[in-house]
Amino acid sequence: MIVSTKGRYALRVMIDIAQHKEDGYIPLNEIAARQGISEKYLESILKTMVQNRLVTGVRGKNGGYKLTRPPAQITAWDVISVTESELSVVACLSPGAEACERAPQCVTLPMWREFNEMLKSFFQTYTIDDLVNGKQPV
Repeated sequence: MIVSTKGRYALRVMIDIAQHKEDGYIPLNEIAARQGISEKYLESILKTMVQNRLVTGVRGKNGGYKLTRPPAQITAWDVISVTESELSVVACLSPGAEACERAPQCVTLPMWREFNEMLKSFFQTYTIDDLVNGKQPV
């Protein structure tokens, strides 16, 4: 599994919005300028974030984006899991994968399942608030 540019940028965007949450709705062009992300690409990232109810957006003069929950209630996993199409470490554990004929006798399958869970648990230990404040997970 490799976290894509979209996943990495989505985390940066969520951190940026959290850092400026006191400003209300944060305009897309301001986020794009601070993060060095094209507005067009940022629109696609924010669309995903809105569809998954991680941010809310308002159009117009005072429009922009803000988090739907406090930064301490949004994990890195919440963000990465909605931006990445493939998060499994092996193909047979991918959502929608065909059943592997070797699964019943596969001695490594439990290890891969555990590793997948460790990966998810790792990203769940970091909140956007942790990342904003440079804190280590508890």
